[in-house]
Amino acid sequence: MNDVMQMFSGNDPGTVSSSVKLLLLMTVLSLAPSILILMTSFTRIVIVLSFVRTSLATQQMPPNQVIVGLALFMTFFIMAPTFHDVYQDGLQPLFEEKITLDEAYDKASEPMKEFMAKHTRQKDLALFLNYAKKEKPESIKDIPMTTLVPAYAISELKTAFQMGFLIFVPFLIIDMAVASVLMSMGMMMLPPVMISLPFKILLFVLVDGWYLIAQSLLQGY
Repeated sequence: MNDVMQMFSGNDPGTVSSSVKLLLLMTVLSLAPSILILMTSFTRIVIVLSFVRTSLATQQMPPNQVIVGLALFMTFFIMAPTFHDVYQDGLQPLFEEKITLDEAYDKASEPMKEFMAKHTRQKDLALFLNYAKKEKPESIKDIPMTTLVPAYAISELKTAFQMGFLIFVPFLIIDMAVASVLMSMGMMMLPPVMISLPFKILLFVLVDGWYLIAQSLLQGY
């Protein structure tokens, strides 16, 4: 602890610079889960993949680890250009001591603002702007992050649930058809889910469902 205090209280500019880098890194790491969930494409992807599993009624297949892992790697793939701009414009000049910490924050937030604003509905953004009693921003750069992040989050939730509804429809039709057949045959004690499950899996495999889901998610960005 004493070593840490000496590191931050030193007069050597190099030591102070290293201390700022360490503090910045610790801050980013502590906020990483929230940043990943609310400011990237992770929310939409993981919700849509969860809807796929629920509509198939396969219980825990695929497992949560697989869904979250796939959502993470797809998020990194989609966000790679944005993350590159964040590092190129904000973090790298800061580490090279070409700009100050405040300038690095402004430059690093611009690519994230552009990405989120592109996928945020104006109605959702206006909701938070009006509640905060802020004037309509002239450009994306003028939108506060505290306003843009929740607006982007609820926009992503709405889009994810819309996609989830479209995923549910064909599997719901199969369930209704199987239930009708069983009712007409007098087999009311047999759970329709047991009969419809193989047909839903077969349909999903025949249409290459995982490819279509991944394609739809990628094209959405």
